[in-house]
Amino acid sequence: MRAIAFNLPQFHPIPENDAWWGNGFTEWRNVVKGEPLFEGHYQPHLPADLGFYDLRLPEAREAQAALASEFGISGFCYYHYWFNGRRLLERPVNEIVASGKPDFPFCLCWANENWTRAWDGLDQKILMEQVYSDQDDLNHIRALLPIFKDERYIKVDGKPLFLVYRAHRLPSSLNTTNAWRRAAEEAGLRGLYLVRVESFDDECGAPAESGFDAALEFQPRWRLLDGLRVFRQKWWQRQSLGTGELGFANQTICKYDDLVSRALAMELPSYPFIRCVCPGWDNTPRRKRNGLVLKDSTPESYERWLAAVVQQTLARSEKQSTGQALVFINAWNEWAEGNHLEPCQKWGRAYLEATKRVLNETQTAVSG
Repeated sequence: MRAIAFNLPQFHPIPENDAWWGNGFTEWRNVVKGEPLFEGHYQPHLPADLGFYDLRLPEAREAQAALASEFGISGFCYYHYWFNGRRLLERPVNEIVASGKPDFPFCLCWANENWTRAWDGLDQKILMEQVYSDQDDLNHIRALLPIFKDERYIKVDGKPLFLVYRAHRLPSSLNTTNAWRRAAEEAGLRGLYLVRVESFDDECGAPAESGFDAALEFQPRWRLLDGLRVFRQKWWQRQSLGTGELGFANQTICKYDDLVSRALAMELPSYPFIRCVCPGWDNTPRRKRNGLVLKDSTPESYERWLAAVVQQTLARSEKQSTGQALVFINAWNEWAEGNHLEPCQKWGRAYLEATKRVLNETQTAVSG
């Protein structure tokens, strides 16, 4: 069993963010703007053990990896930003590859959304736009081959693991994935293990139909598969506070325990499907009074969810030849979305300790 945590590289300044958001901008600027908007609202989320780090520093990257390894995390999945040959926020991964440090497994997830001022990838006020082409597919995969060949790069069945966040946006995903696989094989790799991330209701159908080996659920999952927009209909107990007693617009509050219960009750698809959990969610530091909040997340509820998902994964891996005893955790450090395993000033290392207990118990059960 391998538990992989999504890792956001937005914690260092780049010229583009300086121009768009002001000199010296990093994700920390959003984080510290968090404020409680209703009774019992946990904001701001402030870091504890690792502080307000800068990912340009090798010491910061080493500290992240050391802490993750101590608590049983098997590797990081770094978000990768590619815009028709232009890369953003690439420095941490580039320096990890060039330096050989930290000695900690990693893989990449291509976050193939437009960058916008809305922080949600919607095609409004576009800052950086995704433009696709056959030539760009080749340029992209060839640029990644040196990273895939790194001995620390996470593999499934001997193949580098590569995720695509919005696979349905590829104009011809079969052409793209076939080109990628050919390039990888020509470069001496065994191929690629390609995973389609399922976060939106437009990600449906068997992954193989679009050239992918597996799908990954992305939590919190606001909609179910099969096109159901259950977020606003059936799935969630939510409170809309538009003109209510607290008097602010479009704030949606959901109970974390409801998410856990519904996620565990969800019927799983028959195709290769990698499960995911999250320790929380609260994007009000980014979205202000139009945010989404998972209320009352606790390490205990998170531990229950992770333990159940791990057991489901082990049971399915015994029945299917998927080569994927994997679970993902979203996320290691999404601080501006209230979604982090990294220690905060309220919970300390409690979420990490819960993670370690589950993974240790699983290892004991498997080895026993």
